[in-house]
Amino acid sequence: GRMGRTLVELFYDVISPYSWLGFEVLCRYQHIWNIDLRFRPAFLGGIMQQTGNKPPAMLPKRGEYMLKDIKRMAKFYQVPVRISGDDFQRIFDTSSLPAMRFITAIDMTSTQYLEPLSREFWMHFWSQHEDISQPENIMAIARQAGLSSELSQKALEMISTPTVKDRLKETTAEAMKYGAFGMPAVVAHYNGEPHLFFGSDRLELLGNVIGECLVTSLCF
Repeated sequence: GRMGRTLVELFYDVISPYSWLGFEVLCRYQHIWNIDLRFRPAFLGGIMQQTGNKPPAMLPKRGEYMLKDIKRMAKFYQVPVRISGDDFQRIFDTSSLPAMRFITAIDMTSTQYLEPLSREFWMHFWSQHEDISQPENIMAIARQAGLSSELSQKALEMISTPTVKDRLKETTAEAMKYGAFGMPAVVAHYNGEPHLFFGSDRLELLGNVIGECLVTSLCF
């Protein structure tokens, strides 16, 4: 990192709407705060399974609250998450594994596309309610994120390789090593130690811990 800059790692999965909110807010703050933001594509399914966590919507009252909460946060941060009660079933029915492997392959080959590609996956799944698990959809999403067809094809072929599978597993394991049990998991490396923040509603605290001021009057 550059002199005196705090490394902030964002462990995320595109199946997670809260990850999208956290991602967009951190993308904005990376230009205001003295941080180096590093995107860490990981697999939420693996974290849930290995920590014994359950999707919040499995508790109906929590599901009801989550709908309102995401709508409020989407409006506040101006992120076009569109959510309804039907989306919980959609999440259960969709595996984000191919998408997260594809994003991992791009992270390993062309990091400059990581931000627009991840955003495009969220846009398609959470804004346009499209399938993100099929190869042809993944290719279309990659095209919209500005990737060439050669690069997309190469990344698609890499999905089934041990190199990409292992990298995604390692990143997911690393998130858990920091204490993650869900997504997004934000880890700030400050004063020689990692500080874990879970969710997209703890970014003021993150700022406070690393000595950055949150611009409270900042209406996005």
